[in-house]
Amino acid sequence: MALRYRRADDEEENAVDLTPMIDIVFIMLIFFIVTASFVKESGLDVNRPPAATAELKERGNILVAINANDEIWVDKRQVDPRALRANIERLHAENPQGTVVIQADEKSTNKSLVQVMDAARLAGVEEVSIAAEPD
Repeated sequence: MALRYRRADDEEENAVDLTPMIDIVFIMLIFFIVTASFVKESGLDVNRPPAATAELKERGNILVAINANDEIWVDKRQVDPRALRANIERLHAENPQGTVVIQADEKSTNKSLVQVMDAARLAGVEEVSIAAEPD
């Protein structure tokens, strides 16, 4: 009987304590989540027209997409043109340095593009850009 207890004690002494390793892995996980940069998408596939003067914008932007059926999308949800100004104002209040980037499909009409541009200007956004594919 004494040997059984002695073997159990030996096994406990030889066991590796995993608590510090789990703590380190948890801290690394938190670090990577906090420092990760997330790509903001409009939630809609748009065939943008090519442009020779297209340039990359680095700042956080408010993305507005117009599909081929002239449906307007903001933050992965379809928005009525009458509510577009309020949505842009809300997003601009959250990110005052952000610009409005309009991702208009090649087959969308100019009427929808002008509606979005007007709503952005009325919402107080000074910089409005139109997304295009580099040539």
